Amino acid sequence: MRQILLGCVVCLVLAACSSDKDGAQVEESVEILYGKATAAMDAKQYAEATKYFEEVERQHPYSQWATQAQVMSAYASYLDQRYDEAILALDRFLELHPGHKDVDYVYYLKALCYYEQISDVRRDQQMTQEALEALDALIKLYPNSSYARDAVLKRDLTMDHLAGKEMEIGRYYLNRGEVNAAINRFQSVVKDYQTTSHAAEALHRLVEAYLTLGLKDEATRIAAVLGYNYPGSPWYKRSYDLLDDASRQKIISERGIMDRTIDSVFKPD
Repeated sequence: MRQILLGCVVCLVLAACSSDKDGAQVEESVEILYGKATAAMDAKQYAEATKYFEEVERQHPYSQWATQAQVMSAYASYLDQRYDEAILALDRFLELHPGHKDVDYVYYLKALCYYEQISDVRRDQQMTQEALEALDALIKLYPNSSYARDAVLKRDLTMDHLAGKEMEIGRYYLNRGEVNAAINRFQSVVKDYQTTSHAAEALHRLVEAYLTLGLKDEATRIAAVLGYNYPGSPWYKRSYDLLDDASRQKIISERGIMDRTIDSVFKPD
């Protein structure tokens, strides 16, 4: 019986040793590992590529390939839509190599990770806000980067998306009769997103809201701002149609007196 138990123990030990040996990562040259990683990238096997790029850094941390492998590992995760992993890798790279020649690309790739997760305006816009902050960082830190122009375009689209969210909430409040809450949202669009496609509608909705509250003079002032800044907009025609003849005449006759700048929306009448 003792011999049988001893034999079982020996078998278990041998099995464990074999498992350790089989599970150990084989040390390979940096050229072979990088070659495997790029081959996996070409085959669109991005998870596999990430693994090999990480092995380049782990096995050859002081080689000239290690730093590039960090970026490529994040890029593979990005292509695989594993955005959280990519962002973690990119943040780590920025912490370790803030002066690297490709740091502008790293900021750009991080912004893309957020940008591509932007959801419909009916949903939470946390990712949209993160995208805006990441794009702003690239534009501010590296205005002459080859990625800056695209970042500016994406920033404009991101701003438009955030403005759209504010408009949706404002319209919801206005339809429910919560006029003051609606006014706050529309004013936010006029103040913070006046370069977006939603600014003209926001001014029109302010006209609607002030008329709902019986504030005809305030509505007329906002309509004048709308007409001056967006004279060909259908939103101005809608606002103009809402006003009575006296208010329309006031807009026309006081053209040289009434302040029609966007900033005047936030000034008392």
